[in-house]
Amino acid sequence: MLPLIEVCVEGIDGLIAAEGAGADRVELCASLIEGGLTPSIGTVKAALRLAKGPFYPIVRPRGGDFLYSEAEFLSMQADIATFRDLGVKGVVFGVLTSDARVDEARMRILVDTAGDMDVTCHRAFDMTRDIAEAIEALVRAGVKRVLTSGQRDTGIEGIANLKRTVDLAAGRLKVMACGELLPDTIGRVHEATGAPELHFAALRTIPSGMTWANPEVGMGGTARSREYELTVTDPGLVAATIAAARA
Repeated sequence: MLPLIEVCVEGIDGLIAAEGAGADRVELCASLIEGGLTPSIGTVKAALRLAKGPFYPIVRPRGGDFLYSEAEFLSMQADIATFRDLGVKGVVFGVLTSDARVDEARMRILVDTAGDMDVTCHRAFDMTRDIAEAIEALVRAGVKRVLTSGQRDTGIEGIANLKRTVDLAAGRLKVMACGELLPDTIGRVHEATGAPELHFAALRTIPSGMTWANPEVGMGGTARSREYELTVTDPGLVAATIAAARA
């Protein structure tokens, strides 16, 4: 069976590029430099107008860990409810406890808030202490899919854990494999793990279109040179990676 392909993008231009190159579904994010944060309402509304297929926004209020304060958790509920009411088809989130277990109670609240939306647990799963325990918690919470690199930096390094995750999920939870999947690795990961869905971000960095930069001020948080670069979805790399996955 050919795998379903999800491409992770930043912003509306990334969504358009990924869909044009053949993505089956898009994970819509802001700030991929931080691993993906919740996109703005304006971006989601634009995606609803322009997307040809399904797109799932990530709900992640900040970078860093997945242990959220009560105020952060309430903001996640509000974002999910807003996306649901706008007619978004799916959503992506993950919440952990301080001892690196799935926060089943909070995940259930967010799943219930999502209603009929398709729910993916993102790579918070990769930060849990026990794969089998985490899978059972996600199943009980009503999550439909888990995104994972096999608790390693890359899917290649995590192949054994990815295969174990697919086996433990046993069809109760869709497993979407990820982790720097490229044309020369994606087929191997798919064949070795049997994961029914594959996920990658095909990115490249391009110069800003700005023709003048103020040398006396920076916006903070990154090297000043980064403020005049853009990270964009590369349609050619998307298409090549999809072709390799389905060869």
